[in-house]
Amino acid sequence: MPRSINQGFADFLTKLTPSSSETQAAKSHRASIESCLKANFAMTRFFRTGSFGNGTSISGYSDVDYFAEIPTKNLKQHSGRTLSSVKEALDKRFPSTGIKVSCPTVLIPFGTMKCESTEVAPCDHVNYENGYRVYEIADGSGGWLRSCPDIHNDFVRSVDQKHNGKVKALIRFIKAWKYYNNVPISSFYLELQITKFCDGESSILYHFDIYTILNNLLNSNLAAMRDPKGVSGLISPCNSDAKWSESISKLRTAVTRANNAKVATSNEKVQDAFYWYNKLFDDKFPNYYY
Repeated sequence: MPRSINQGFADFLTKLTPSSSETQAAKSHRASIESCLKANFAMTRFFRTGSFGNGTSISGYSDVDYFAEIPTKNLKQHSGRTLSSVKEALDKRFPSTGIKVSCPTVLIPFGTMKCESTEVAPCDHVNYENGYRVYEIADGSGGWLRSCPDIHNDFVRSVDQKHNGKVKALIRFIKAWKYYNNVPISSFYLELQITKFCDGESSILYHFDIYTILNNLLNSNLAAMRDPKGVSGLISPCNSDAKWSESISKLRTAVTRANNAKVATSNEKVQDAFYWYNKLFDDKFPNYYY
């Protein structure tokens, strides 16, 4: 029998949320990494960040991210050399894993599931911002870039609570579009753009807001955004001009499809709405019929 578009989104959210086995696998290598970094760099804090740390991960696509706080004296002035040193130490501990530098992290591709793949960002604690610990991580050019995962996570959490859990769901829907269509936009950029948008809204309607967010990104020409919490400066959507151009092209297609789905939903043409959401999400949105 036919379902409503709200039922479709509810089922889609369940599909996007990592299973308990994925969540457990994401944690499975933490202790051994932590032990290695403590022994080699006297690491003082190791904490999860990114989508798994913030409840916005996508089943089958999100890896797990950590910040590794290392005393300043044990870091290199050139951030790239710090990443190389951390890679070398982890290589010795996990010699057959294929570890590589993926600035600002060192990537450890454990296992066969994406959730086992672990990224570690060595960082230096530099000060506090409204009681939150501010760090510096590698900026890709040998320097250091300020970052504060705790303040950003609390920003997402507070706006999500204001909208009864719909913000993290909306973030997952937009991230699903990114992953399913291989769109090379930063997940961090998307997360902050969506949260900033939702912070100014009185309510969240998925069919309307998915279109609005994608259209806003396109109309802004996918411009770098100012960190809404004032810590990280300008946040770039992509790490190269080629990826920016590819993202703009895919955004144009996405805006057309999201608009068609929005109009169909508003006109109560449920089957048409399901058709366009499947186009938007690369045929991975739930089917119209059970």
